[in-house]
Amino acid sequence: MKRILFLAVLGLALFLGTAAMAEKIKVAGIYTQPIQQKWDATLHKALLKAQESGEIEYVWSEKVSNTDYIRVLREYSEAGVQLIVGEAFGISRDVRKVAKDYPNVAYLMGDTFGPDGENLSVFDNYIHEPCYLMGMIAGAMTKTNKIGMVGGYPIGEVNRLFNAFMAGAKAINPAVEFKVSFIGSWYDPPKAKEFAYAQVEAGVDVLYAERSGVVDAAREKGIVAFGNVNDMNKEENGENVVVTSALWHMEAALNHAIERVKAGTFAAEDYRKWTMMAKGGASLSPFHEFEDKIPADVKAKVAETEAAIKAGTLVIEINDDEPKSTF
Repeated sequence: MKRILFLAVLGLALFLGTAAMAEKIKVAGIYTQPIQQKWDATLHKALLKAQESGEIEYVWSEKVSNTDYIRVLREYSEAGVQLIVGEAFGISRDVRKVAKDYPNVAYLMGDTFGPDGENLSVFDNYIHEPCYLMGMIAGAMTKTNKIGMVGGYPIGEVNRLFNAFMAGAKAINPAVEFKVSFIGSWYDPPKAKEFAYAQVEAGVDVLYAERSGVVDAAREKGIVAFGNVNDMNKEENGENVVVTSALWHMEAALNHAIERVKAGTFAAEDYRKWTMMAKGGASLSPFHEFEDKIPADVKAKVAETEAAIKAGTLVIEINDDEPKSTF
């Protein structure tokens, strides 16, 4: 009788545990840019996917300035949200204070600093690995041996992508040179286009489009480009212009956070590995119209390098130093 009672209690506990894991959790996203801006869009799309699969209830706020961010963060923390996803760039110290004030809320924030306390995890877009692969292709495709790169700001999360791209190009073509420009904005397509024009005038015949607007310049000047974060061939009018893009995926990282919140095991972690190729957090997009235009030996070398990266036998350096033009 005691054994039957024990098994019944155990079965009930397992059932309740499974039910708890199956319940939706409340998640909020807080974004400083318009939701169309692709960094925030990557987070937003991944959370929408989790909501569509029945894992979460999702609400969000966009275009929240840094001066207003902490107020919004506290409001969601007070409202019963269990996981908050957002950005702590520039306001990291204040975000850490909020996290300490709400120990029962899980925070997963984009941040250049490490995790903090018991409940503040951090992430960033570590897509330097596919950037290295793109650089290999770019180094093989340039005819002038001059490649242009247009970015937003010279901060770590951009610098590491440019440095990896440059290293990949050099690995294939040691003679290649680079023109590096930063537009001082996260979203100003006309300005990015203007900077790209200037680089083409300086002799570049390949462009790395870290910012929107560069692809349009490449199209008008009749040269190729490489994309960033999203598939710019399909999503930013890049057909017959964008050879491939370094893609950022946040599904793996967010699913890990959601699972830990549901299990009651969320802790302060650095989610770096969840945004890299081995965990599915980064990838190289298809070559689309350029599938047969890239030399076969280059594609084979890229595939070999990608396999080594995923297996952990090749580590692409994370270099957050500001890259400089070489001509």
